[in-house]
Amino acid sequence: MAFFFNVFSRCEKHVSVLSDSLEELPETDEPVWILGKQYDLQAEKSKLLSDISARLWFTYRRKFSPIGGTGPSSDAGWGCMLRCGQMMLAQALICKHLGRDWGWEKHQEQPEEYQRILKCFLDRKDCCYSIHQMAQMGVGEGKSIGEWFGPNTVAQVLKKLALFDEWNSLAVYVSMDNTVVIEDIKKMCHMCPSDLTHDSSSSSYNGLDWNTDCPGQTSGWKPLLLIVPLRLGINQINPIYADAFKECFKMPQSLGALGGKPNSAYYFIGFLGDELIYLDPHTTQTFVDTEENGTVNDQSFHCQQSPPRMKILNLDPSVALGFFCKEEEDFDNWCGLVQKEILKPQSLQMFELVEKHPAHWPPFIPPTKPEVTTTGAEFIESTNNLFELEEDFEILSI
Repeated sequence: MAFFFNVFSRCEKHVSVLSDSLEELPETDEPVWILGKQYDLQAEKSKLLSDISARLWFTYRRKFSPIGGTGPSSDAGWGCMLRCGQMMLAQALICKHLGRDWGWEKHQEQPEEYQRILKCFLDRKDCCYSIHQMAQMGVGEGKSIGEWFGPNTVAQVLKKLALFDEWNSLAVYVSMDNTVVIEDIKKMCHMCPSDLTHDSSSSSYNGLDWNTDCPGQTSGWKPLLLIVPLRLGINQINPIYADAFKECFKMPQSLGALGGKPNSAYYFIGFLGDELIYLDPHTTQTFVDTEENGTVNDQSFHCQQSPPRMKILNLDPSVALGFFCKEEEDFDNWCGLVQKEILKPQSLQMFELVEKHPAHWPPFIPPTKPEVTTTGAEFIESTNNLFELEEDFEILSI
């Protein structure tokens, strides 16, 4: 524990008072792209800055309950990639429940769905995407609690945790070997959890029918969180990928990218010219819990400072792109954009998009909710239970 305390003491960068006004971006005629939306800096600067501040911002926190009961009570110095993963997932949930055009205003009442999304990420062991759940699920990915995660590890952790989130009911697909398989995604998104058993044999999977009447799914399509982990170079990003990487931020399905520099993660949400715009989790704030009325004071969950930028060629080559497809037509549209903008002939392709499951791969088995026994992670049975209990002001325990 002394080790954790010393690390956190060195790495904490305490937040002072956040600025009430966002600083100016440079004067330029170049457009700015933020998560699929284009802005003219000359005419839409205010709208641009409001859009950036509306994104949920998760940073280091301190003084939460010790992870695992005896572990660290702050993630300063090691939890930055976990926080970036939380931000990407939170953006997917915002798009699902409120839409990409939803905006946030300081001290304004927000929709019930917004508060419910925020509660999913509070630093408590009973919140489905808390730092506690992510750190403990990471143990199954070979990461000790307090150890730094890479983009792919965070993607795998989110995929597993989403299986326990019945309210949002996302299908999370993490690509393998730089390859996105259309057939596998469509099969996964057309299936209900009740269609799948814990039997992981290919025969139990291959006999399933696609279900077009899933509870909570009006279209028969389970909303898709698509994460594409990539290695875009050896020690630094290969410049040949820069344009394709930026194209991803133009897609309406964009959730940005996870990445940064060695042992320092950022959540990239857009670009201006050759600079990436990102949200930085490296600020340590105090743990925030629900108030007596059941709401969360959200002022510290929105960055009200100028968004930092970095040259794209300074990016570490290990990244993960994120996309959200609420409906099947969104995914079909994404596939068309990838074919047109990313998979251009005579260019080094950033990743592959294939129609059929590769014959030399093992059979595709959609992820299912496991029986948790000895993993060490603590789970709530469903997010619905959590919110029902909070409404009654009961004490939660696992």
